[in-house]
Amino acid sequence: MNELKDKVAVIYGAGGGIGGAVARAFAREGARLFLTGHRLAPVAAVVRDIVSAGGVAEAAEVDALDEEGIDRHLESVVAKTGRIDISLNAMGNAPGRYLGPSLVDIDLKQFSMPIASYTTSYFLTARLAARRMIPNRSGVIMTVTAPPARISTPNGGYGPSQAAKEALTRYLSKELAPQGIRVVGLQPHAMPETETIREIFESRADTGGISWEQFTGYLAGMNHPHRFLTLAETANVAAFMASDKASGMMGTTVNVTMGALDD
Repeated sequence: MNELKDKVAVIYGAGGGIGGAVARAFAREGARLFLTGHRLAPVAAVVRDIVSAGGVAEAAEVDALDEEGIDRHLESVVAKTGRIDISLNAMGNAPGRYLGPSLVDIDLKQFSMPIASYTTSYFLTARLAARRMIPNRSGVIMTVTAPPARISTPNGGYGPSQAAKEALTRYLSKELAPQGIRVVGLQPHAMPETETIREIFESRADTGGISWEQFTGYLAGMNHPHRFLTLAETANVAAFMASDKASGMMGTTVNVTMGALDD
């Protein structure tokens, strides 16, 4: 316990399933949390859970695509704490915004939307955090990707967007590691605990011709144990990655797909 004691962590997308679960895990390990999201209410709910359990957390409404908004928030964090130790980008998009017809039929705007939003958000949050970590020669920058970065699934520009984030993790690590900053990614597989999986199913239900049970059964069958990864398992791995015990882990995306994706 307390592997993140007194660490200052900023999480983007903290109101989502993964961001919220990681925030709770970080809090249990002793981190001081500054949680953000595009909408304040879901983030505030996570903060209430953390504080009621004895943790330390604050909520702020921050658009993870707004460079000036991100910068102002980080300035306020540094003003309160003197530093930033961990930056995690778990920003997500509603699948209905990017899932559509085949690549042959999809239009450019729908294809490019996830590529632009995911990569821009990760770049902005990582770059602005790094500028505050470099003077201390210490810090961890993290993001979350998904198996479509490396497997062929019909999801428009989503897979390319995740592949781009994994490439950016490697590039950032190469540049920042000599300055004491680790950059790592986390790649979980489908988790029905999150709203995203339900949204993906509903966006394809009319054309897929399968039930929710068939859909989730197919996803679980991709994993070696034929069960779903849980949010708690994902969050526990993230907490380890953010800790000093993972000091040798740099420029990599950790596979927590339970075998769905072979490395």
